[in-house]
Amino acid sequence: MSNALVLQSVPSDAAETADDHSLWPRLLLNGEWTLQKYQRLSKQVSVPSQKPRSLDASGLVAIDTAGATLLVDLLGPDTLADIVERATGLSPEWKALLLAVATSMRGQEPPNAPKQRWGDGLEALGTLTVSGWRQLSQFFAFTGLTITTLLSLVLRPWRWRWTALVAQMQQAGLNAVPIVALLNFLVGAVVAFLGATVLAQFGATIYTVDLVAYAFMRELGVLLAAILLAGRTASAFTAQIGSMKVNEELDALKVQGLSAIELLVIPRILALVITLPILGFIAILSGIAGGAMVAVLSLNISLTQFIGIVQQVPLLHLWLGLGKAPVFAVLIALIGCLEGFKVSGSAQSVGERTTASVVQCIFVVILLDAVAALFYMEMDW
Repeated sequence: MSNALVLQSVPSDAAETADDHSLWPRLLLNGEWTLQKYQRLSKQVSVPSQKPRSLDASGLVAIDTAGATLLVDLLGPDTLADIVERATGLSPEWKALLLAVATSMRGQEPPNAPKQRWGDGLEALGTLTVSGWRQLSQFFAFTGLTITTLLSLVLRPWRWRWTALVAQMQQAGLNAVPIVALLNFLVGAVVAFLGATVLAQFGATIYTVDLVAYAFMRELGVLLAAILLAGRTASAFTAQIGSMKVNEELDALKVQGLSAIELLVIPRILALVITLPILGFIAILSGIAGGAMVAVLSLNISLTQFIGIVQQVPLLHLWLGLGKAPVFAVLIALIGCLEGFKVSGSAQSVGERTTASVVQCIFVVILLDAVAALFYMEMDW
């Protein structure tokens, strides 16, 4: 056996020898190449120093997929498939097993990890920039198409989808009232507790009422309502339109000559534009009510005194807060619908687009709220 390349399995007869001067190295398999012996085989057998050109399996006792996988790892799928074709002492069943494992593992070799280059970070930044610009361009194009479709419907009221509009108003607005009211009530209580803790150090606990009123009228009321709609309604828009695309319902609408923008997007946008200011107003009242509860129960401020202080807050702050609601509504609806149209046709794509829709909506809402706050401050409003 000095001219043979030997791979043996069990400890008593496990060995690996090779003659570097042999022109036609032969692979000799002995023992059991099974799952029970896999751990010991993997430690005792190493990669042959020469590429074998033939296989002698006359001493092979047993082999299963675990042993065949180990042979593929040692020799490579192409080499194993080549020598199996010219093997001696190999039963047809074992030959078919080795060929099947080699074929299934072909192309699955782990690629070499690419070396990090100094320009990789710059390349990643460029990729993100291009992707962001592409998404922004798609959003502007979709916004323009929606505005064009909406303007074309202004003079044709008989084409308005009133049933769809009312249904979306119920789903996006009426059904969201409990969660919006509860969340803002609790946040109002938290803001009141925080304000009382800080202002008590200066003997100005009474100004907790102003803190709650100003915070919810200008910022928190509409902002929290918009964030809730971004997570609740925008995701629903994306999932609904995405599911329609997966089921080829959008293609059916196109074949019938119907506009998906007119049927699906316009009612959703109008529903949010109508309902978000109402939800924002409910959120403001709920937040102030939460602050009133804390003031009455913990701060020794009577309800009459609390209401009297709130009435002294200029109404301008309420309009400044509610004025942001239609803008938030349009952006949430546009992003939710656009991500639904981006679904590629699989359930996984629906989940990915839904996640992207929620993330983008929340980011845009918070960003615009910050910009509006800076604008109000510069205008001294």
